[in-house]
Order: sequence, then structure tokens, then C-alpha cells
Amino acid sequence: MTPDLTKQVLTKTAETVLARRYYLKDSTGEPVETWETLCRRVSNAVAEVDKDSDQFEALRESFFRMMYHLDFLPNSPCLMNAGTDLGQLSACFVLPIEDSMDGIFTAIRNGALVHKTGGGTGYSFSRLRSKNASVRSTQGVASGPLSFAAVFDAATETIKQGGKRRGANMGVLRIDHPDIMDFISAKENQDSFNNFNFSVAITDAFMEAVEAGKEYSLVEPSTGEEAGILNARAVFEKIIDLAWHNGEPGVLFIDAANRDNMTPQLGDFEATNPCGEQWLLPYESCNLGSLNLANFVKDGKVDYKRMEEVVRRAASFLDNVIDCNRFPIPEIEEVTLKTRKIGLGIMGLHDMLIQLELPYGSEEGRKQAAEVMSFVRAKAEERSCELAEEKGVFPAYDSKVNKYPARRNAALTSIQPTGTVSMIADCASGCEPYFSIVMIKNVMDGDRLIMVNKHFEQVARREGFFSEELMTKVADSGTVIGHEEIPEKWQEVFRTAQDVKPEDHIMMQGILQQNGVDSSISKTINLPNSASREEVELSYLMGHRLGCKGLTVYRDGSRDSQVLNTRESDKEQQTALVSSTGIKKKLPDTLSAKRYRVKDQYQKSVYIIVCFDENEQPMEVFAKFPFDNRVDLKDKSTMWTTTCRLVSLALRFNIPASEIIKQLDRSSGHMLDLPAQLSKLFKSFMAGTQHGFESTCPECAGNLIFEEGCETCHDCGYSKCS
Repeated sequence: MTPDLTKQVLTKTAETVLARRYYLKDSTGEPVETWETLCRRVSNAVAEVDKDSDQFEALRESFFRMMYHLDFLPNSPCLMNAGTDLGQLSACFVLPIEDSMDGIFTAIRNGALVHKTGGGTGYSFSRLRSKNASVRSTQGVASGPLSFAAVFDAATETIKQGGKRRGANMGVLRIDHPDIMDFISAKENQDSFNNFNFSVAITDAFMEAVEAGKEYSLVEPSTGEEAGILNARAVFEKIIDLAWHNGEPGVLFIDAANRDNMTPQLGDFEATNPCGEQWLLPYESCNLGSLNLANFVKDGKVDYKRMEEVVRRAASFLDNVIDCNRFPIPEIEEVTLKTRKIGLGIMGLHDMLIQLELPYGSEEGRKQAAEVMSFVRAKAEERSCELAEEKGVFPAYDSKVNKYPARRNAALTSIQPTGTVSMIADCASGCEPYFSIVMIKNVMDGDRLIMVNKHFEQVARREGFFSEELMTKVADSGTVIGHEEIPEKWQEVFRTAQDVKPEDHIMMQGILQQNGVDSSISKTINLPNSASREEVELSYLMGHRLGCKGLTVYRDGSRDSQVLNTRESDKEQQTALVSSTGIKKKLPDTLSAKRYRVKDQYQKSVYIIVCFDENEQPMEVFAKFPFDNRVDLKDKSTMWTTTCRLVSLALRFNIPASEIIKQLDRSSGHMLDLPAQLSKLFKSFMAGTQHGFESTCPECAGNLIFEEGCETCHDCGYSKCS
């Protein structure tokens, strides 16, 4: 008999995400689960490992309750696949690429099998011989790592079509590989490697050469011999320039990672999973879960007693996942069972700090975050040591090499992206601050729906400064900062990702890394659009000095599919769109333009080109297909071209943007067809939000934002990395 439960009320967004991504469905695609039955399915499957224990029933119920009440949630593959025929429950994998055709295509095959089951893969291309290096077996020359990375990318593009989750990859190349300059520039134009995040594996020796202004040696991996010399400073500046340009490549501090390698006798780390929080050995995998810190504040203090209970339960849950998992290939099962790594992380850190009335970017906020993370790590290790006594230590444990207590799991903690699970839990993702406090969501017929952060609304009503007018002002400006109606204390507490200083982002990542994170942290260092290259450089130098194992820097609006921020200073651009006359504007000979790469309903790329006048008002719209010569695109191309001409004509007659949007919405037959895409563009020009137009979500046509090292949609939960 099911015990009585206090019904867990989920937000509308949470229910939408669950129905779209997690609930099992019938043959017609309709969900056949509720939140309660999903949690029962997962908890039953994971507890089954202990079915012969006299604690089985209690354990199963405790697993259920911590998920149902949103105290802890496992990673997406576990929520999707536990208790199903697929049964693959891990999120993170690293696959080796050997320097041979057989090794390369074995890795492609293995990656396809991982993606098919919902996992993300990390690859180091550092073992592959450089471009034009000799190939003894064929008397020819090698084509280099990037040429093969393109094959991996194409394979991922194909496999993702049929799965629940799109494939995601991390591509890594060592800083001393002869092809490093080509790798650094590979994603400069964003037209290639779209299924990869690229990161450079940077060594301490390289960083020392940078600071000393010295040269460093490149090493040919196939021979181990020196293959050239580069100026470290020049290479570093190229990385900075490209990161400033569009956020890629990221950097991974590989020596810092290997200093914390829990099983060095098994080999060195070469790569991470797609978002960088899991350094894994070749063929290793890790299953993840996150503690919802928002649920552990009571009477203005952290409830450590209840937190300890949930941490211990979560550690047991994640350890069980290893044993009930169905691994994609035997090699992954073998290595994973040797080390039994788990990744217990956090989400809702900003929610916790808000409830404690501590600013995210303050020294007090960082100290509190470090205290909590250290506590989580300590209690997870206590439980892992107990599990080692009950069930045995992880097989690769060697007391002569591994200088830590005998425990069940080689690694215990990481801080991973929680894009969709944090939407279910209605909290801030991972260790990130909220991306926005008040948003305006455009709906049909040009209406604007104001969405207010639950904590901010509660405080504003309690303190007496809530008003619809103020909420609209906050949404239009994109920040709580600078509004005299809001007390200064609350302006500081509710600073968002864009309001937090870059150095405060880095110091938060650094202090968490130093205090309780075994593996690494997926976090974005948000920079304003006006940030200089010197500020990007400072971020990398600070991150390295603080012991971070990787860093993602993102300058707002830097992707070429974005328009600059539309904050208060850009009001003329926003309001200019709503004027109207009956006079057709003449077009000058030269117009500036921005290109937006979007996907149609068949997931095919289409380019929308918008031309602007000197006042940044859109004047013309074009649609371009990459392969216009294809016969099957002829009718479609004609339709899109005609629609664009009509919209362009309306713009030249100064038809109000709200009217154009209204007609586009009424004409749209699918959320990803041209009218919907154009409507989304014009809504973003008018919205007055902090973010302006950003990359378009391929699933719901919503805006993608950049956080936790990845592009994420807060409307439907889509993530480019998961």
C-alpha cells in the first residue's frame, strides 16, 4: 500500500519539460506517466540492486521520496531510462582514439552506440599524428586530427536524429600538438563541428611559458619527437581572441586534473565529458545526480541535519546506479566497474544564498558555498566508506597508491549542468546565478507575459516594493540593479549572471573546486558584450591560479547569431520598430546585415539574413538554403523567398512590428517554419530583454542562453550539450 504523500506541486514549466522529455509515452506519443509514477519507476529500478537486503523496502521508499520532493534528482538518462528496456543510466563517457584507422573508426562506432542510449562523449584527438606526418603503412601522409573530428561530427549529426537526446561531444587537443593552431581556429565561423565543444588541454609548463614570454615545443605524438616551436604568448593570445570572439575554444587545465586523479595507476586523464565537469579515463563513464540546495534552508539557516540524510541517501542511490546500469559496450562496463565513480553535485546554489540573504558575488556568499560543498563531500565520503565495508571497495583501489580511505567509489563529487532537472526542481541551475530575475515572454498576438522569479516576488511583496510597473521596468532593463524602488540590499542579493563581476564568477568556481569537488565544474564565466580581450585573459589566468580544472568564458552576444544586448541604452532600437507611416522607404546602396542560422521542422539548416539601416532598424529579410540546387527544396525555397519579400515590403512601409508578428503567428503551421522563425526574430527585437536575440532553440523556437558551458533553452529544457 502506497504511503500517504504530501502532493508535490510542480510548476507549469516543469510539467512541460517532463511531458516533452521524460514521461514514458504510448504508441500515439501521449504521456502515460505522472511525476509520482516516474519517481516510482526510477526508485524501484535503482533499489532493485538491494532486493535481498532486509532494508530493501525502506531504501526504495527513501529513494522515491528524495526525488519526488525534489531534494535530489539524478541525471537525465537515469530519469528517462531506469526501469525501461534500454536501461542505460550514465550521462558521461570518455572514449579513446588510437592512432590508426581501425582505432579511429572503432571510436566512431563506440560513440554512436553511446549517443544512441542518451550519453555524451569526450574525445582526445591528441594521440593522432599531425597533418602531413608520414604514414609508414601507406607511404603517404596523415590528414590530421581535425579531418577525423569532422567525421565524428558527421556521425553524431546522423545518430542524433533517432534518439531521445541529441548527441554531444567534447573534442580536446593538447597545447603541444603540432596542429594546435588549426584546432584553436576550427570553430571561428561556427559553420562546422556543431556537435562538438572544443577545448584546449593546457599544461602548467605552457602557462609558465606564457607568463615568462618564452617559446615552447610541439611534440609529434606518433614519434614523441619535437615537431616545432611556438611562442607561448602568441598562442595564448590566439586562444583569448577566439574565446572573446564566440566562446570557443574553452580551456582545460590538464595538469591540475591529473594531480587529482584518484587512480593514477590506471593511466592519465586525456579528456572530459561534453560540458567539462567529468575528467574520465579512457572507456570510463560516470553517472550524476544533484542535490537541490534550495530545499535545505530552514529559519534563515542551512539545515545540515536534513542535508546529511539526503546526501547519504543520494550516495547510495548513485552507487546502485552503477550496478543496475546497462552499459553501451563491454569496455565501458569493465573500466567503470573498476573505479565506480559517481558525480554528486549541486543545483539551486543561488536559491540557497538568496534565502540566506547573501549576494552570490560576495565573500560571505563564497564562504557559505564552500562550507556547504565541503559538507556534501565529507558526508558522501562517509557513506562511501560504509558501503565499502558492506559491499567492498572499488576494485582498482590500491592502498599503496591511493592515499585516501578505502571506499566504494574512486570519485564522489562534481558540479554538472542541470539545465532540465533544475527546471523540474524550479531552482537555479548548478552553481550558476540566475540568468534573469524578471522576464517577458512573448505569446500569440504580440502579448507580453511577465514572469517573475519566485524569491524576488516573495521578497518584493513582503518588503512592500512589488508593483506590476516595477516588474515591467526590471524586465525591460534586464536587471534589478539601478532601480531606486528596490532597496540596495536586495539589488545585491538578486544580481544575475550578467550583473556578477567576472572575477566573482571565477572566485566562486575556484572556491568550490578547492572545497569539496573531486572532479570538475561546469560553469560559464559571463562577460558583458563590452568586455575586452584583456578581461578574457584575466579570467584564464585567475582560473589557473585558483586551481580550476577548466574554464568556459562567454562574452554576451558574441555568437554571430546574436544581436547586441537590448538594454536601457538601446531603447531607440526597440521603439523605432513601432512607428508607422504610409510612405515606402527607399533603400540605400549599402546596408549592414546579420545572419542567423536556424533549423526548419525537418532539422535542416536555413540561413535568415536581416539587413539594417543606419539606426539598426530591420529593412529587408532574406532566406538562404545551403543547397538551393536540390530539387526537393525548390517549392520550399520559393515559399520562403516570397514570405521574406512580403515581410521586407511591410518593413519598408513602416508597418508596426507588432502587426507583422501577429500575421506571422497566424500564418505559422509549425513552431519551426519560416513564419515562426521570423516572428521570433521580431519579437526579440521588440522585447527589451537583457539578452536580445540569441540562437534559436531547434525544438521550440525559444531563445538559447549560454550557461553551464552550454547553450540552453529555458522554455522547453533543450540543451545543445545533452
